[in-house]
Amino acid sequence: MSLRLVGIAGSFNRPSKTYTLIEHIAGLVAENYGFATNIYDLKDVGPSLGTALSRSELDDQARQVLDDIVQADVLVVGSPTYKGSYPGLFKHLIDLIEPSELRSKPIIISATGGGDRHALIVEHQLRPLFGFFMAHTLPTAIYASDRDFVDYKVASEALSGRIGSVVDELAAFSFVPSARASLQAAE
Repeated sequence: MSLRLVGIAGSFNRPSKTYTLIEHIAGLVAENYGFATNIYDLKDVGPSLGTALSRSELDDQARQVLDDIVQADVLVVGSPTYKGSYPGLFKHLIDLIEPSELRSKPIIISATGGGDRHALIVEHQLRPLFGFFMAHTLPTAIYASDRDFVDYKVASEALSGRIGSVVDELAAFSFVPSARASLQAAE
């Protein structure tokens, strides 16, 4: 059974730089470690998210997305930055997850924004958010601004380097295939 990665883009728009970033990161993880990947954005969650006060009030589509999130071995989470923060519906989606469901789960955190002044969203908002869940946010956080994309594709060498670094950090987890092979070879 292959390991599962779920990407969550906290965006509504399609095409989306945030979705593109999540897709790029997930693709590299799949290529390097053989993960099966599913990527969702807020449109995939559907309209029931906005009115749901609990998981039981979500429609089947939204419940399936939440189930995939909590059952994933690794998450890649990204948010667009609006007025210095993540969108409220993105936070509401995360609020419907029980803290124990993300405990010890590796999470690659990322964000996109119009310029560099939003770069601290990953450290000041996303890392503490998932810290509350006692998840393992990987040390390298990814922030990308408009200049890192061309036609909704990752085009920056510096961004590609940061993505490569965070993907390499996954090897520290013993369940990741390359880490498992290294441990067995050392025995």
